[in-house]
Amino acid sequence: MAGATGRLTPTELKRRIETQRRGRPFLEYRDADGELVLFELPDRGRLSVGRDAEADVTIAGDERVSRLHAELERIGGAWVIADDGLSRNGTYVGGERVVARRRLRDGDAILVGETLIVFRDPRESGTEGTVAARGPFDAADVTPAQRRVLIALCRPFATGSEFATPATNREIAAELHLTVDAVKAHMRNLFERFGVAELPQNRKRVRLAELALRSGVVTPRDFDQGAG
Repeated sequence: MAGATGRLTPTELKRRIETQRRGRPFLEYRDADGELVLFELPDRGRLSVGRDAEADVTIAGDERVSRLHAELERIGGAWVIADDGLSRNGTYVGGERVVARRRLRDGDAILVGETLIVFRDPRESGTEGTVAARGPFDAADVTPAQRRVLIALCRPFATGSEFATPATNREIAAELHLTVDAVKAHMRNLFERFGVAELPQNRKRVRLAELALRSGVVTPRDFDQGAG
C-alpha cells in the first residue's frame, strides 16, 4: 500500500522520536518518492488534505486522491477528519469509511486513495486510544515484566543515534536486576508474540525493537523515566 510508513531507518526513527517529544499531534506518511513526512499540526484551525499543490497536506503522486479530498479540523482539544462528499474515492479511518466527520485518536490509520496516513498524538500515547495502525499487538498484549524488558532493549535508541543497537541480554539483566536466563525467557516469548521468531538470530532483536517503537508499545516517554 502506497504511503504506509513501513520499516523506519535509524535517521527516520530519530526524527519521529524528536517529533514525539515536542508533544504536538502530527501526521506520519510517505510521499510519492518514499520519503517519510512528519507533518506537525497547529494548535487550531482547519487544514485541507488533497492532491492539489495548494492543499495544506499535499498527497502528490496518488491519482486516487482527489484534489480536495478531506479536511482536518481542531475542535476543542481534539482533531477530527471530515469528508462530506469532498472526495471521489472516500476517506477511511481504521477500515471504516468516514461519513461527515470523525474524531481522530493516537494511532488511527487514515486511508486517502492508496496513501496511508497515521495520526499521532503524543499526549495520548500509552492510553486507550485507537490502535488500528499498530498491527496485531499493542501495550495490552505484553505483560508488565515483558514491557520492562522491551524498554530496556530499546533504550539505546533513546538518543536517536544512527549507530544504536538494541541492548544485549546482559545489559537488560543488569538494568532490571534479573538473571540472564530470565531475560532470555522473556525474549523468547516476545519473539513469538511479535512474530519474529523465525528471523535469523542477528535480525530478531533489531526487528523486535523496531516493532516495539513503531507500534507505540515503547514510547520516548518510557526513556525519560530513566533506567530501573
